[in-house]
Amino acid sequence: MQLLTLMVVLLLLTAFGYRLGRSRALATASGNPRLLHSLPSYHGYYVALWCGLPALVLIAGWLALEPALLHWMVMSSLPVDLQGMADERLALIYNEVRNVARYGHTPSIPAVGEAAQHYNAVRHTMFISVALGALALAVAALAYAHRRIHADMRARNQVEATVKVFLVLASTMAIFTTVGIVMSLLFESLLFFRHVSLIEFLFGTQWSPQIAMRADQVGSSGAFGAVPLFAGTLLISGIAMAVAVPLGLLSAIYMSEYAAPKFRSVVKPLLEVLAGIPTVVYGFFAALTVAPFIRDVGSSLGLSVASESALAAGLVMGIMIIPFVSSLSDDVINAVPQSLREGAFGLGATKSETIRQVVIPAALPGIIGGVLLAASRAIGETMIVVMAAGLAANLTANPLEAVTTVTTQIVTLLVGDQEFDSPKTLAAFALGLVLFTVTLALNVVALHIVNKYREKYD
Repeated sequence: MQLLTLMVVLLLLTAFGYRLGRSRALATASGNPRLLHSLPSYHGYYVALWCGLPALVLIAGWLALEPALLHWMVMSSLPVDLQGMADERLALIYNEVRNVARYGHTPSIPAVGEAAQHYNAVRHTMFISVALGALALAVAALAYAHRRIHADMRARNQVEATVKVFLVLASTMAIFTTVGIVMSLLFESLLFFRHVSLIEFLFGTQWSPQIAMRADQVGSSGAFGAVPLFAGTLLISGIAMAVAVPLGLLSAIYMSEYAAPKFRSVVKPLLEVLAGIPTVVYGFFAALTVAPFIRDVGSSLGLSVASESALAAGLVMGIMIIPFVSSLSDDVINAVPQSLREGAFGLGATKSETIRQVVIPAALPGIIGGVLLAASRAIGETMIVVMAAGLAANLTANPLEAVTTVTTQIVTLLVGDQEFDSPKTLAAFALGLVLFTVTLALNVVALHIVNKYREKYD
């Protein structure tokens, strides 16, 4: 709450700096903006940036260093007999000190209570010091920038250069984040493949990751053949695509070629609402409505249907990804030039023949790219499968049986307290690496198809 108050005050001071800089620029030009090199708003942005950025850098540095400083100052204030304990015990004591200081828990020993009081005092002192320093720095920078404003000042160039630096930093952070995710998956997967053969993992047909955590513990030795997971993922994704592609493509054709503008303006947003429904809601719908319906229908036909079937999860997942196929296909079809349609009409083609033989072939690369992106979305779906398809790793092509997927097993393996040095837990990272590779390949193929086969019309 204190940090939020400080940020609000700093934001108000920055807004004041913007108004002050803009007024100063107009004053130097005697109220005539044409005499300025840059617009008055750029002078305001210049002062605002000088006012806010140094203070934000100071606050960010404090937030980064505060945990380490607090830990060092609090642990150094503990009694000597406590400081001589093992590192694991000291970590537990420091965690208790923080809980007592922040949440008012009852300390186990008096020394912890005294350390908690010291923790609060040090933290409060550090915040007051940083807050005063940030505000003083903001005011000083505001005054400095305000004095530098004159009619010939290139404020626009400096503001745009600062914004460009921020854009470069943002893109760099995105790249490093992606690299960090890939390296984390790769590192943990290599640890897993030290215990389990890559061939067994990719081509084994038995999946039972339960494994004894200690030598004296009774448990399974574990089986890590992931073929049943891959097969279940492909089965459910295939059912979903069999639902989403025809419905989405036909919806796009109708809305772009047949529907009236008023009808389209109403139906298209309603269809895209499906993409905004949380996946857990789809999961409830699949588990409580679709799965019992399929089981009842199967029983009436004399079929054996599992309570959690691949068909239920696939149908609901297909409904969920209809907007992906429909919206992308609709945009691509609308991008086909009207001159092609008029040329087909001039040659005597009917509307349906024009759509089949001219519009769809011209839009096919974009449609295929949209379908592949929707497939990536289906493969990576988790909640619907967890709630509707079950956890059984069955190697089957029967959609009426229970199966599991890669994402479901990742969730299962990482639930609860785990040791991240056992094959059972590390298997989640290997599955994640496979899933990442497959979805990345689908996205690359989709972009390649769109870029290579896109036709450009004049």
